[in-house]
Amino acid sequence: MRNNNLKKNAVGPELRMAVIAKFFRALGDPARLKILDALMEAEKNVSELVDAVGLSQGRVSCHLACLTQCGFVKTRREGKFVYYSIADETVRQLMAISQIMIARNAERIWDCTRVDAV
Repeated sequence: MRNNNLKKNAVGPELRMAVIAKFFRALGDPARLKILDALMEAEKNVSELVDAVGLSQGRVSCHLACLTQCGFVKTRREGKFVYYSIADETVRQLMAISQIMIARNAERIWDCTRVDAV
């Protein structure tokens, strides 16, 4: 971890907002969301994820590294294979909450020109 001194109550507002923004940037890539979606049903190894999301092995591995480092995904080694799964129930809850919000605001989100401009 880059900064082991980050404690919930010791973080100033600017740093806290920067960490929150980085959290959402990790989820801001459609490929990473596809990977998380594929892992919602069951753990998978890289080859299974390549088939599930239609990306190259290198791209999947890169995105998995990000998702693992950020705490969204965890790993389990079995022989020569590494299996990836959702890190904990809060990731599942986050994905479910996002689907509810999207269902309520899909047209407005799709029409928003400011997100793409930033």
